[in-house]
Amino acid sequence: MTPGQILLLAAAAIAFGFTLRRGVPTAQRALRETGETVVRVLPLLALALPMAAFLAELIPADIGAGWLGPESGLPGLVIASLAGGFIPGGPFVSFPLVLTFMKAGAGGPQMVALISGWAILGFHRVIAWEWPVLGPRFIIIRLIASLALPVLAGLLAELLLPSFPHALVRP
Repeated sequence: MTPGQILLLAAAAIAFGFTLRRGVPTAQRALRETGETVVRVLPLLALALPMAAFLAELIPADIGAGWLGPESGLPGLVIASLAGGFIPGGPFVSFPLVLTFMKAGAGGPQMVALISGWAILGFHRVIAWEWPVLGPRFIIIRLIASLALPVLAGLLAELLLPSFPHALVRP
């Protein structure tokens, strides 16, 4: 187990302990909801992870290394940030894609920018939810205020990586 997995396991055990203090029926309900979530998530993982492996073989190395590689610099961070904003769906799509791009030679800071773009910009959420619910003025202000954030995250990652040489997982 990795340290992150151990930390999650410990947090889950502590949360379960607090749930038990509220009573056995509460703990049983929490366990039942956990099982239902696992049943919903496992099929997604079973589809998303092979998709990432297949995409990794289909994406030419020059795309990962050229446009999003470690030497792509600021243009690579901007491309990754915008590309991340256009990735539809949740983590079952975005994280396997990051692994795919990394296998194809993409740089760590560029992938930080991509994930940040996905999380912060999320153009699919803008179209489906924010525009109809919050209106165009709010969307314009939010996008202008947050457009640079994924690029800044990538630049900061570039500064931090020398201090954490083993931080990148290479598939």
